[in-house]
Amino acid sequence: MTNRSSICKSGIAAAVLAVSISFGMAEAAEPKLTTVAEGLDFPWSLAFLPDGAMLVTERSGQLRRIEDGVVSEPIPGVPQVYVESQGGLFDVVLHPDYANNNMIYLTYAGGTPEANATHVARARYDGTSLQDLEVIFSVDRKKDTPVHYGGRLAFLADGTFVVTTGDGFDYREQAQNFGNHLGSTIRLNDDGSVPADNPYVGDENANDEIWTNGHRNPQGLVLDPMTDKLYLHEHGPKGGDELNLIEPGKNYGWPVITYGRDYSGAAITPWTERSGLEQPMTYWVPSVAPSGLAIYYGDKFPEWQGDLFIGTLVEHSLRRVDLEDGKVVGQEILLSDLDERIRDVRLGPDGSLYILTDSDEGRVIRLDP
Repeated sequence: MTNRSSICKSGIAAAVLAVSISFGMAEAAEPKLTTVAEGLDFPWSLAFLPDGAMLVTERSGQLRRIEDGVVSEPIPGVPQVYVESQGGLFDVVLHPDYANNNMIYLTYAGGTPEANATHVARARYDGTSLQDLEVIFSVDRKKDTPVHYGGRLAFLADGTFVVTTGDGFDYREQAQNFGNHLGSTIRLNDDGSVPADNPYVGDENANDEIWTNGHRNPQGLVLDPMTDKLYLHEHGPKGGDELNLIEPGKNYGWPVITYGRDYSGAAITPWTERSGLEQPMTYWVPSVAPSGLAIYYGDKFPEWQGDLFIGTLVEHSLRRVDLEDGKVVGQEILLSDLDERIRDVRLGPDGSLYILTDSDEGRVIRLDP
């Protein structure tokens, strides 16, 4: 292990802009920011280990351990990753029984420029390297575009997991094709097998793995541990980023309905709603480019209980989405004067929020009262 970076003891000045953008929100205290680690190459995801260390993925294909502010050399055993444009190494998630089995799950882009797709692999982490790596899922429709992979993974209360897939950008109509995995959420058992109660099991016109469809590029996914509700956000085109409540067998509409337009300004569809297609809980026009999603339960910010937190790439902010009785009642922009693309946000076991900044000198930053 080499000392690529040391903990920044001085932290960052806590003069953080907090702008209320909707009625009905209590004014939040400005959080104090402390850099925990730095010098990361476009960090994408963060997982907390029981021993207090962290695992962080870098989009360029490395998995690193952070302990006491020190960033390790790349952990051996990571699968071969296709790194191009938005492609690379994405999520890292611990198995719910990690304390006993040491299993971690990685999502990543794999393949070639002509044929690439989102993959899920699992392996046993022995503290220094990954052992017994096994690829347990690959999107069945390979594409020749290095964008729109989705790639977020979350375990559900029953021990199954859900992983998001994107539409591949040039293949947006495939998000309405139940015969392939593009533009979907996929639900699997922890070994990659298909749960018998998935909504399309036995339907000869649909893939058994599909949980929901009609998604564009979902890059935020979190399970509310108090209610078992699953929240997802996804990138729209030019406008129309969405926050959705995910329920099995439902169709979230892309590209038949959207509040966004094509990048040229042309209309993608005449509809923002149609019967049988789900409406978002909220949406953003213009786009904020959401990435990373956490739900807050902890003692450090009592006024934030049950609220969602979303990193943004275009807006350079952390958005607080105030939920009351499962409804969005307000939003607040935080950290805008940090002026950083925020790739991920996670709730730490200490009750603090942690964010990853998206650059070739990326940081792990902790938010405290």
